[in-house]
Amino acid sequence: MGRIRTAMVKKIARRLVEKYPELFTADFEHNKNVLKELNIIPTKKLRNRVAGYMVRIVKNRKF
Repeated sequence: MGRIRTAMVKKIARRLVEKYPELFTADFEHNKNVLKELNIIPTKKLRNRVAGYMVRIVKNRKF
């Protein structure tokens, strides 16, 4: 079984991808750096989880 993401992580990621669709890509490192620049998410752990979920969202939207 895989790790389960909380609803908070999913909600933050979806809202940010909808608000800034051109900023986020399928690259985790790029998304992490963009989130760091936006300075929206206070903790490193939460920022990394959101960036990882954004990768999944962006990959699924391409198909």
